[in-house]
Amino acid sequence: MHRLRTTVARLRPLTAAQTAQSLSQPRPLAVEGGLRTFQPARRLNTSVAAEPFLNGTSSNYVEEMYYAWLENPRNVHKSWDIFFRNANAGAPPGAAYQSPPPFAGTSQGLASVQALVGAQPNVEKLVEDHLAVQSLIRAYQVRGHHIAKLDPLDISCVDFDDAPCTVGFYGLAESDLDKVFRLPTTTFIGGNESSLPLREIIRRLEMAYCQHIGVEFMFINDVEQCQWIRQKFETPGIMQFSLEEKRTLLARMIRSTRFEEFLQRKWSSEKRFGLEGCESLIPALKTIIDKSSQSGVESVIMGMPHRGRLNVLANVIRKELEQIFCQFDSKLEAADEGSGDVKYHLGMYHKRMNRVSDRLITLSLMANPSHLEAVDPVVQGKAKAEQFYCGDTEGKRVMSILLHGDAAFAGQGIVYETFHLSDLPSYTTHGTIHVVVNNQIGFTTDPRMARSSPYPTDVARVVNAPIFHVNADDPEAVMYVCNVAAEWRNTFHKDVVVDLVCYRRNGHNEMDEPMFTQPLMYKQIKKQKGVLQKFAEKVIAEGVITMQEYEEEVARYDKICEEAYARSKDEKILHIKHWLDSPWPGFFTLEGQPKSMNCPSTGISEEELGHIGNIAASVPVEDFTIHGGLSRILKGRGNMVNQRVCDWALGEYMAFGSLLKEGIHVRLSGQDVERGTFSHRHHVLHDQNVDKRICIPMNYISPDQAPYTVCNSSLSEYGVLGFELGFAMASPNALVLWEAQFGDFHNTAQCIIDQFISSGQAKWVRQNGIVLLLPHGMEGMGPEHSSARPERFLQMCNDDPDVFPKLSEDFAVRQLYDCNWIVVNCSTPANYFHVLRRQILQPFRKPLIVFTPKSLLRHPEAKSSFDDMLPGTHFKRIIPDDGAAASGPEKVKRIIFCTGKIYYELTRERKNRGMDEAVAVVRIEQLSPFPFDLVKAETDRYLNADLVWCQEEHKNQGYYDYIKPRIRTTISRTRPVWYAGRDPAAAPATGNKQTHLMELQRLLDTAFDLEAFSGKLA
Repeated sequence: MHRLRTTVARLRPLTAAQTAQSLSQPRPLAVEGGLRTFQPARRLNTSVAAEPFLNGTSSNYVEEMYYAWLENPRNVHKSWDIFFRNANAGAPPGAAYQSPPPFAGTSQGLASVQALVGAQPNVEKLVEDHLAVQSLIRAYQVRGHHIAKLDPLDISCVDFDDAPCTVGFYGLAESDLDKVFRLPTTTFIGGNESSLPLREIIRRLEMAYCQHIGVEFMFINDVEQCQWIRQKFETPGIMQFSLEEKRTLLARMIRSTRFEEFLQRKWSSEKRFGLEGCESLIPALKTIIDKSSQSGVESVIMGMPHRGRLNVLANVIRKELEQIFCQFDSKLEAADEGSGDVKYHLGMYHKRMNRVSDRLITLSLMANPSHLEAVDPVVQGKAKAEQFYCGDTEGKRVMSILLHGDAAFAGQGIVYETFHLSDLPSYTTHGTIHVVVNNQIGFTTDPRMARSSPYPTDVARVVNAPIFHVNADDPEAVMYVCNVAAEWRNTFHKDVVVDLVCYRRNGHNEMDEPMFTQPLMYKQIKKQKGVLQKFAEKVIAEGVITMQEYEEEVARYDKICEEAYARSKDEKILHIKHWLDSPWPGFFTLEGQPKSMNCPSTGISEEELGHIGNIAASVPVEDFTIHGGLSRILKGRGNMVNQRVCDWALGEYMAFGSLLKEGIHVRLSGQDVERGTFSHRHHVLHDQNVDKRICIPMNYISPDQAPYTVCNSSLSEYGVLGFELGFAMASPNALVLWEAQFGDFHNTAQCIIDQFISSGQAKWVRQNGIVLLLPHGMEGMGPEHSSARPERFLQMCNDDPDVFPKLSEDFAVRQLYDCNWIVVNCSTPANYFHVLRRQILQPFRKPLIVFTPKSLLRHPEAKSSFDDMLPGTHFKRIIPDDGAAASGPEKVKRIIFCTGKIYYELTRERKNRGMDEAVAVVRIEQLSPFPFDLVKAETDRYLNADLVWCQEEHKNQGYYDYIKPRIRTTISRTRPVWYAGRDPAAAPATGNKQTHLMELQRLLDTAFDLEAFSGKLA
């Protein structure tokens, strides 16, 4: 007797009374996609009345009508409904059909129905049995994966609390096993047959859902998608492979396995995070790529953790083996800039011919750190960018593949954040194939300690992604599942997950001893026959290949590895640029250097300023009704254009618009960026009378302009910043900006900032021009939303505070080239305009961190003249004092250096105190790289003045610890540098408005008290 687990079906069949009651209404199909009613199995004229067919002439038709009525009483004429209802209630022959004019022949028609159930007096048993069989089939579809043979070790700790039961659970008896049942339209197990014995139904369901593949898909709320998956797994005999496919699969398994064995022989004491225990990953990835290439995909962007990376580089991306092997040489010297990274973090870009599809395909494996899932959104962003630049609006030419470990997939929130970008219009990559290398353990942590869900893949259910679990020790099952996954992505352009259930043969890495913490698991692993050996024995037994041919194939690949190893001995220098994952052809010289060290003027013509300003002040769409308050804002912009001035929002508009006109794509994303958190931007206008009708004036600047993308993001920083970083990697000819809703929100994206943005070039020789806009300023709004934490960015700058750099003609540009990123706090709209344009006009790419204002957005003094933006003008690294102090520098007693918003409070206080001649206020607009040359010019001008750094942030925060040693180096430590600002504190700002104002006044008093520092030590 066949037994099932309890949870294979929680649905008991209806009782006779419940059945009769349910049949009085259309019976919905309680599965995917809402309420769908059954349709008749055959196309019958179900509107025909019962009378003519109850005269003894059409008993077969009566049977068909009965099945149609079982599926839905509304499928048949009302007279048939009454007839079957009465027959089901036990009416004797001749009484089931009731009609005002009685007619004869009823007894023969009822007899035809009763013949369907043998000698029973009614059809109740037939109804219940058919419902029970449908429940049984559905139970396998929903929960068959619970009892599938997924674990190669057969020790899985996943417990579904399933107690065994017989088919009697569904109201069926053993005598029913050989009874023939009609199959519902929601299964494909019958193939060309519409009815099967119950015993055969169960056998076919077991073959489809309970072998080495477990399928989770019944939560998907789309009938078409569910039927597609059912057909792929239920159709009898569908998982068949040709002899050639099996031979190819064996060859790939040999390469995957022997590569790891070669590394183990040559470097037994080196960490490499090998693939032993999941060697089928390589044919899995190659199958996905082959199938996708056949469907028209030309570019695949991949991200993965370190386990198996070297094998993927060698056998999937096809990195030269000698370039991989030479990485193990500890004496190898680095030839490129930066510190480099360990070999199992590096990426690769390669364009090659796919032998299966005979098409060129570009493969890119992204470099990433040990923060395992942090690369996920970066990959998605790069894939989206490549789709955007080649006009691939459906994801048919560019796709992404993400590899995951089981513990990280379940444990790291960035996975969830990335999944939720998958269907957003400005972020979708039209389907990603996720491959989980399910080691069934973290480093040393068991699944029961690592997650609260049965599977590590349960997070994928939030976006209705089908999940295909597969035993990684069955390469044919793996190959089939990967084919289906690639077809799914190509058909529906949605995410899909392949869960390779495997094990780690060597523990977390080759140096680790897993027996410390998982003794029973690793006792079993030591007894486990390797997957290549098992598969080779299988295909040899099947006659696919002979033992001699197998041994020759193994020897052939071993020879390839040995020859590459010999060539690797000739490599004396490590060239990280050979490992670039995102090359920019034509942007640099062949040696990877900028084509020049000059940056042209970032100003634009008066005519262009006026044109862009007028666009910013208009609604370039007819019959478009905007909000009354917005009308006033646009009118104000028009007035500024007429007066030849701009505020912060208009300065940004000028920068974006001019770049778009020059053919540079601009993409701005983040939370609420379309309007702007502070309601200052309004780049997307909304029709007040037509729902979802919008206008983006920026796209009406010029007929041949580049497109402008501005998009509100999901409420995510980690995922969205990673995505934009990846987008910026694809091309140097785009300005990609991410704006935090408030500057301090970047701290939830700190991993992307630390691991990718600040150190990406040093580790991976990967330049990137992404711009971070971080609203910053002490406005008395409390500890949150005040500080963008500039101290954190400045601490990670790589310029030396104790060395005054060698000055040259191109010093300003070369200093930018040598730094790891640029940090600015602009105090004028014109400087903001210039620094954005400089990002594109300079001959290289560096990340740009901009501390943007809040109150200055509408400050009457924070406006710039068009004169500061005309041809010949540039970004000002510092803005010297241009008032009375500059006219008589010998009279100046104090220079106050500052940055950002505090400048306006300092000048107001200076004016109120009548100290315009005694105190010079100098703004340092570019904090890093530090403008040593310009600061020296200012300190040399005011030789008799003492030096003060003033900031509104607390002393242990902000800029002071960065600025002070650099000013001291600039003046050769001949004068002290004093501090005027808030005292040290744990929080960025006070939560009390009155305290905030008192602190501000105190720091202003200190800044302008010329005797404040006498007798003190600097």
